[in-house]
Amino acid sequence: MDNNHNKNQNDNKNRKNMNGLLILVAWAVALTVLFNYLSAYNRQTSSSASTHEILYTELLDMVEADQVEKVLLVDGKLEITPVEGYVYTDGEGNTYNRDYTLFTMPISASIGDLIDLIHAHGGEFSYPYVPEMSPILEFMIAYILPMVLLIGVFMLFMNVMARKGGGIGSVGKSNAKVYMEKSTGVTFNDVAGQDEAKESLVEIIDFLHNPGKYTSIGAKLPKGALLVGSPGTGKTLLAKAVAGEAGVPFFSISGSGFVEMFVGVGASRVRDLFQEAAKVAPCIIFIDEIDAIGKTRDSRFGGGNDEREQTLNQLLAEMDGFDPSKGIIVLAATNRPEVLDKALLRPGRFDRRITVDRPNLAGRLATLQVHTRKIRMAEDVDLNKIAQATAGCVGADLANTVNEAALRAVRHGRHAVNQEDLLASFEVVIAGAEKKGTVITEQEKKIIAYHEVGHALAAAKQKNAQPVTKITIVPHTEGALGYTLHLPEEEKFLMSRDDILTEIRTLLAGRCAEELVFNTQTSGAANDIERATELARNLVARFGMNEKFGMMALGTVQSQYLDGGYSMNCAQETFALADKEVVALLQKCHDEARAILEENREMLDKIAGYLFEKETITGAQMMAILDGRDPDKEDYYGVPARSDAAIEPPARHINIVSEPIPMPAASGVLPDESGTAEESPADGGEQQVQQ
Repeated sequence: MDNNHNKNQNDNKNRKNMNGLLILVAWAVALTVLFNYLSAYNRQTSSSASTHEILYTELLDMVEADQVEKVLLVDGKLEITPVEGYVYTDGEGNTYNRDYTLFTMPISASIGDLIDLIHAHGGEFSYPYVPEMSPILEFMIAYILPMVLLIGVFMLFMNVMARKGGGIGSVGKSNAKVYMEKSTGVTFNDVAGQDEAKESLVEIIDFLHNPGKYTSIGAKLPKGALLVGSPGTGKTLLAKAVAGEAGVPFFSISGSGFVEMFVGVGASRVRDLFQEAAKVAPCIIFIDEIDAIGKTRDSRFGGGNDEREQTLNQLLAEMDGFDPSKGIIVLAATNRPEVLDKALLRPGRFDRRITVDRPNLAGRLATLQVHTRKIRMAEDVDLNKIAQATAGCVGADLANTVNEAALRAVRHGRHAVNQEDLLASFEVVIAGAEKKGTVITEQEKKIIAYHEVGHALAAAKQKNAQPVTKITIVPHTEGALGYTLHLPEEEKFLMSRDDILTEIRTLLAGRCAEELVFNTQTSGAANDIERATELARNLVARFGMNEKFGMMALGTVQSQYLDGGYSMNCAQETFALADKEVVALLQKCHDEARAILEENREMLDKIAGYLFEKETITGAQMMAILDGRDPDKEDYYGVPARSDAAIEPPARHINIVSEPIPMPAASGVLPDESGTAEESPADGGEQQVQQ
């Protein structure tokens, strides 16, 4: 039965090839006839534009009047070349000079007399010899040869376009990249920090290796698995690792690769993709960013006949139609599962939903170990401390951090990456590179220093705050004139009400320091205010931690794995009341943060003076000042402290445009500027970095 099926498929394929060849020949014949007709018509038109026919008797009169220089017999016509200066005038008054060829039809009975007459009057007569061509050869040159050339050029064009994935014959063809066998080059050894996701996919790999073990008891392989997670968590890498572990062909295509401007092309590409996959089953089909074609269908904008919905309908039909026993598995990845059509997510299509989340501490350590396999590392590198410092980072961030560290080591002329390279590169990833040519005034520099120390000191004096890791007043390319880096000591997955209020106080403490020391407000607190407002609104509208609204949810999350934004879905009156609660909460936290700084004003001045001098300090150095110890002896996540002579502050080259003032001592107090500052920080503001 299989042999008959294969024979029928071959017959159908041969029949399609023959039909295509006949169509190609028909087009070539039609084009050849058309070209010959146009060529003949063009010759006739051009000839009529440059020639004029006269009577035979007029030729005789011209010869007798010695007005003919030469007569040529060509193709049964007498072509006449008059003497220089002769102008022929016809019966209608039109004139023709030597630029026109005069001709007439010969009279065979008197051709000999005509020749004698021409010679007698000093003219010339000739007829060139033209060998006769075989009619068969003439037909082949005029018709067969152009047809062969047209067919050859057309077939060459189609082959080139087919190899490029385009052209007339491949509009409906799938342009999926195919990795045969283990050519993906990726296995589970190359994927770290996603142990739960890998465990969910191990069963699929085992089925592809040993399908009989499952089919013997009647079990069916899940047709599809949907990988969901934030950008950079490794969804595409995980899909390639599944194909590499299973050792089967791997079809990879993006969701946007199905959608074209022509209606029906996407559906045709879906059909072709599943047909090609069926030929090499068992195999894996991976559709990246499936939300491009899998969005929920609706009729709000003119019905469901557009290209995207037809493509989605065809995908649903194909996933229902193929036999799971053949071992065709569909993997898909998306950052927006909430917009996918319900029919796509029902059992029988994408049976499994696998969350690829941000890695925890152990996952980050394993990911760093994977990405540093081929990197030459110095002996002082401690990946455990780097994993602690990179809380909240995804796999792509860690890979970028390692690569930036290697580039930094090369720039500094080293042959191995050390601990300082890794930490500096991590800060480049989250905050950008240092802005070398920033012009900043002395007054602005003091305001920024107090602003950042306000964040750090408020965090240090609160019980539930995340510890400060680094404070800098060096401008960075991400728009921050300085930042305070907070990194947690341990993994936390929940935030209590006290944690949120502590975080809001810490964010608002920068503005409080400006008001307390300089009696002013600057634009540097813009990012702090945005984040504090977002936290306060979440506390009121989403987390049910407000006494007025209780456990009533006023907002709905729109994109959990992207920006995490949400929209309010309540009455306008309730929305207004919620805003009042947010304002009251922010004001209360602002007052509490200012009270903390007022109680610790002496330490605020000491730490700000040290930061003003060093421009970048660590959290350990700040705590040393609070405890009365020497801050220059503290290390930073494995980077040992160095003497002042070995440290070049990163922003020493920043231009100072105001009058210089005496540099405050490291342990002293900055000069008190109680008046209103004349200049405010540059646009872009200050950014507090927190993981």
